[in-house]
Amino acid sequence: MKKTFIPFNWPYMTGKELSWIAEAHLNGILAGDGPFTQRCNAWLENHTGCYKALLTHSCTAALEMAALLIDTKPGDEIIMPSYTFVSTANAFVLRGGIPVFVDIREDTLNINESLIESAITDRTRAIVPVHYAGVSCEMDTIMSLAQYHQLKVIEDAAQGVMATYKGKTLGTIGDFGAYSFHETKNVISGEGGALLVNDKNLSLRAEIIREKGTDRSRFFRGEVDKYTWQEAGSSFLPGELTAAFLWAQLEEAAVITARRLSLWDKYHATFASIERAGHVRRPVVPEECGHNAHMYYLLLRDIHERTSFIEAMKQDGVNCVFHYVPLHSAPMGLASGRTDGLLTVTNAISERLVRLPLWLGLEQQQERVIEAVERFFIGR
Repeated sequence: MKKTFIPFNWPYMTGKELSWIAEAHLNGILAGDGPFTQRCNAWLENHTGCYKALLTHSCTAALEMAALLIDTKPGDEIIMPSYTFVSTANAFVLRGGIPVFVDIREDTLNINESLIESAITDRTRAIVPVHYAGVSCEMDTIMSLAQYHQLKVIEDAAQGVMATYKGKTLGTIGDFGAYSFHETKNVISGEGGALLVNDKNLSLRAEIIREKGTDRSRFFRGEVDKYTWQEAGSSFLPGELTAAFLWAQLEEAAVITARRLSLWDKYHATFASIERAGHVRRPVVPEECGHNAHMYYLLLRDIHERTSFIEAMKQDGVNCVFHYVPLHSAPMGLASGRTDGLLTVTNAISERLVRLPLWLGLEQQQERVIEAVERFFIGR
């Protein structure tokens, strides 16, 4: 009998999504900032400890809001890793900013905090640490550097929902944090995101920028008798149906995280033997980091072995994928950014990393994935 193909990702539903969407429909409020949006914002504020949480239609939108909030101007330099999604850079490039790409660490694959200071110039405006795979960057060092050089810190915590650093929720350590609720993330709404604002002095501006540059939120709170155009902004709100879907997910966020961690732990324990044999390197999670099992990856010897591995897994009915093409080597990265240093680790990691399926419902098929991995490394 032919085996069922195991996809890399499959969106998880709690079972309450449709009922909450139906309630939103019944309420007759489908645009942004309805009851479900407010409920999600309150949940995020309560569970993260940020000053203000604002749902957005994507993590990209949250990053773009942050770029506006720090008043990014043409020529401003923004320090970030190259091993990240394009949105990390796009948010600033759209406003004339220049991404300055710094190499990553070999252990966590996060930005190498020891290389940041040498990349700082008199044009540097902000640092954007990206918490890869839900494992925190070394935030103490980054925050100390930012304070000393008077820079803003925008945490790209797209993969970091429900993860922590020294007990602090990712996204709440810097000036701003950006979350993703894309269907490939742990907690989802199809498309969606949130901006966490940690400086109360910027919370009102964040509301204005999010609402097309108007003080509409203040009008609905009865703080002004009419709302007007206050500054440059855009429409960064999600629709209420998206927020209703997300509410069903946030209600189960702790359960979702626990189940993902169980899958992650099983991979990690099982693959210790092939790591000891020198076939792969497993993920590294520093003691101070409480990760969220966003992904499980393996580092292979080189790009040729990775290509063979992905093809062999496909033949075994398992879809495994690589990850980012480094931004500094992409056409737009070459045209709009600059590198500080050689980015040796970034280049090597991008050719060796492969991600395994990790989604709720995989529990019944995870053994098949494990057996296929072991067959490739041990059985040949």
